[in-house]
Amino acid sequence: MEFKFKDVFTGAQSALHSSPEKAVATFSAHSRLGDGVDSSVSTRQFTIKVGEPAGLGGTDTAPNPVEYILAALGSCQEITYRLYADALGIPVRSVSVKLEGEIDLRGLFNVDASIRPGFRNIFGTVTIDSTASEVESQRLKDTVDQHCPVLDILKNPVPVSLELHQNLAAASLSDARI
Repeated sequence: MEFKFKDVFTGAQSALHSSPEKAVATFSAHSRLGDGVDSSVSTRQFTIKVGEPAGLGGTDTAPNPVEYILAALGSCQEITYRLYADALGIPVRSVSVKLEGEIDLRGLFNVDASIRPGFRNIFGTVTIDSTASEVESQRLKDTVDQHCPVLDILKNPVPVSLELHQNLAAASLSDARI
């Protein structure tokens, strides 16, 4: 039996319409720096390795954080295309996304205070295998771009609050003189 994404979409839409108080989902991740600039991130039952290429001080054993941003955007676009293609009745056999982002490293390394440390632009191509008309394909693209969570996160400011907690007990033990 073929999986029906439209059933998932309409079922979720109906449930959220009738119980809006259940609409807010919280996602979480916990990361811990390992050797050098390698990091390990836990989310649900998954562990994700993060690193840096050798040119940025790493060992090139895993994608870096900004590469994960591109991966998140690409995969979110693909998922959102799949869901909305089925919901709108637009035939799509497959979706793929190719993305590139440019960062001016002078921002990261504080060479020029006027340059931001993050992406200055992201550009890419979404390729769909579809018999849909050009009008239907454009309608699908417009709908996906309006409802893709990661695209929204990147295009619109999101309030972020990061608190610093210092483990003084560990610092005190290493600073203690015997």
